[in-house]
Amino acid sequence: MVNKLIVSNVLHRPIRTAVSVLAVAIEVAMVILVVGLCHGLVNDSARRVEGVGADILVRPPGASFMLGLGEAPMPTKIGERLAELPRVLAVAPAIIHVNNAESVDLIYGIDMSSYNAVSGGFVYLSGGPFQSPYDVLVDDIYANAHHTKVGATMNLLNHDFKVAGIVEHGKGARRFIPLTTMQDLTASQDKATTFFVKCTDPAYAEQVTDAFKTLLPGYTIYPIKEYMALMTSNNIPGLNYFITVMIALAVGIGFLVIFLSMYTTITERTREIGILKSLGASKAYIILVILREATLLTAVGIIAGFIGALILRKVMGGVFPTLPVEITWDWRLYAACLALLGSILGSFYPALRAAQLDPVDALAYE
Repeated sequence: MVNKLIVSNVLHRPIRTAVSVLAVAIEVAMVILVVGLCHGLVNDSARRVEGVGADILVRPPGASFMLGLGEAPMPTKIGERLAELPRVLAVAPAIIHVNNAESVDLIYGIDMSSYNAVSGGFVYLSGGPFQSPYDVLVDDIYANAHHTKVGATMNLLNHDFKVAGIVEHGKGARRFIPLTTMQDLTASQDKATTFFVKCTDPAYAEQVTDAFKTLLPGYTIYPIKEYMALMTSNNIPGLNYFITVMIALAVGIGFLVIFLSMYTTITERTREIGILKSLGASKAYIILVILREATLLTAVGIIAGFIGALILRKVMGGVFPTLPVEITWDWRLYAACLALLGSILGSFYPALRAAQLDPVDALAYE
C-alpha cells in the first residue's frame, strides 16, 4: 500500500520528479567526474614517469616530487659522476619544462642517446628521431588530439619546431625536444632538472640510492617505487581541497533540490496528509512515506548519474584525449552514499513538518 502511494505521488507530478532526479544525477556525475579527472591526471602522469624505465630519480635540493616544478640548477656533470658509481647502467639528464601556452603540460628536453639507454628507446609510429636542433617528437595521444602529422610546425617556447616523429605514448612527456635546445631556450646551459637513472638490476635501486645520497647530500633522490607511492592526490598541494570543495558543492545542489521538492510536496499535499492522519496514520508513518519517496527519487537519480558519468567520460575521451578520467567503483559507491545522505537530510525537515500537521487544520487547508 505504501509503495503504491509513493509511486503514485511520484508519477502524479512528472516535471518536479524529473527535476529532482536530474539534480541527484548531476550531483553523482559531478562527484564521479571531478574525482575521476583529478585521479586520472595524477595517475597518468605517474605511469608516464614510470614508463621512462628509470629505477631512480635525482632532483635538486628542496625540489618537489612533482616533476616540472622549479628551474634547472643541477650541472649535467653530476650525471657523469653518477654514471661512474657501481651498478649504474645509464644516466639521462633532462630539463622538464611546464608549458602553459595552450594547456598545462610538460615538455621534456632530452639527450636522445642517454634517454634511449634508460628507456629502451622510443617506438616510432611515423617519422624518426631528431634531425635538427628545432625538431620535436610528440606521442600518439597528443598527435591524435591535435591532428598533428610528421612535418607539421608547432610553436614551443616562442620558437617554431618541426615534428620529426610520432612515438608511442607512455615514456614521460607528450612532447620532447633536444636537451641542448631546451637549455638554450631556458637559459640553463649545461644544467638539468632531473636525472633518470637506470641500474644494472632494479633490485639494486635502494643500494644505489643510498650511494647517491652519500655523494649528493641534500639532493632529492627517489627510487621509482617511492616516487609512485608519493604520486597520489593526497600528496599534491591543493588538490584535496579542490576535490572537497567540488564534492561539497555537488552535495549541496542535491540537498537543496530534494529539500525544495519535498517541502513543496508537503505544501501541495496538506489535505492528503490530513486524510491519512484522520484515518489513523501515525507520525512515523507520515515520515516514512516522505523519506521513502525521497529515497526512490535519489535511487533513480543515482542510476542516471552513473550512466551520465560514463557517457560524459566517453565524450571527454573523444574531445580531449589528453585528459584521462578514471572512474572507480569505490568512488561510485561514495558518490551514491553522499547523494543518499544529502537526500535524507534534505527531506527530513519536510517529513517532520508533515508529521506535525494537525489533522483538522490539514483537512481545512485550501
